[in-house]
Amino acid sequence: MNIVGYYAAWTANSGFTPDRIDASRLTHINYAFANIGPDLRITLGFPEIDLFNFSKLNSLKQIYPELKTLISVGGWTWSGLFSDVAYSEETRRIFSDSCVAFIKRYGFDGVDIDWEFPVSGGLPTNIRRPEDKRNFTLLLKSLREALDAQGSADGRDYLLTIAGGSGISFPQNTELSQIHQYLDFANIMTYDIHGTWDSYTDFNAPLYMNNDLTLNFKWSVDSAVNAWYEAGFPLEKLMLGIPFYGYIYGSVNNSNLGLYQPYFGANSIPYFQVASDYLNSPDFIRYFHPESKVPWLFNGSVFISYEDPESILYKTDYIKSRGMGGAMIWELSGDPNGVLLYYLYNGLNPP
Repeated sequence: MNIVGYYAAWTANSGFTPDRIDASRLTHINYAFANIGPDLRITLGFPEIDLFNFSKLNSLKQIYPELKTLISVGGWTWSGLFSDVAYSEETRRIFSDSCVAFIKRYGFDGVDIDWEFPVSGGLPTNIRRPEDKRNFTLLLKSLREALDAQGSADGRDYLLTIAGGSGISFPQNTELSQIHQYLDFANIMTYDIHGTWDSYTDFNAPLYMNNDLTLNFKWSVDSAVNAWYEAGFPLEKLMLGIPFYGYIYGSVNNSNLGLYQPYFGANSIPYFQVASDYLNSPDFIRYFHPESKVPWLFNGSVFISYEDPESILYKTDYIKSRGMGGAMIWELSGDPNGVLLYYLYNGLNPP
């Protein structure tokens, strides 16, 4: 099964350079992110570190020749020009040709489009149009044709993938029943279902909805997968997003084991920090939700939602039972010691 790991460019600055990635347990690495220039062409996102990172990624492929690397374009911060890129046949061609030239120049095996989001959502400054729904399909068609033409010339296949939202709006604002024909696969971002924008503590990536009473909006990983499937996207081409990070909430009411309580102050937290600073602390108790299949920690005032080996194995069982194509990780630096990756790999590829 595919295991796609996003590598965030900026994590090299804190010491997690690409050579630290355990590529033996990955099939694909998506490099996040490239930007879009004012000329509507792909451009380096972090020019001060990108070339160093690209070199390290290409060295990894010498060690693991089956490993594929993709340049991921956009993300939350740099999706502002996608609507303009997709707007016309000419702008789509300009962008597509620039992507082909980029992957040829820097040694990538394909392109991953992370448009957050067509039609609505994303940063308030993003350009957005109702026509994005159709134009997204046409953009992917243009990219597929450009990649295939280059692939024919080079005697190889180039990959095209996307990262897509887990909320109900993404299937509504895209043509999932049509775009899959242009994609090798899609990565569904089944995390940030709850977070610091909510008024009450909750789970980052609950596998299933539960019957608890809460004022938060109810949604789950399973709900997101079903929404994509019902919109016509084949599950065998869908990679389930798994977060290697969680959320830590402060000043939480000491009630209901900290769950669904008001709080003051919250931040994301990588798994390695949860493991090193909190898991073995005598002040914190670990709980596991029997319906949502995810853990949390609570000490009476601090609530932490995260993933652990048990929740990972529930998700790998889910991937296999639904006939999905594999898993996607955001993002690799959250687990530099490979603890979660070990369980993810073995859950999908049992001995």
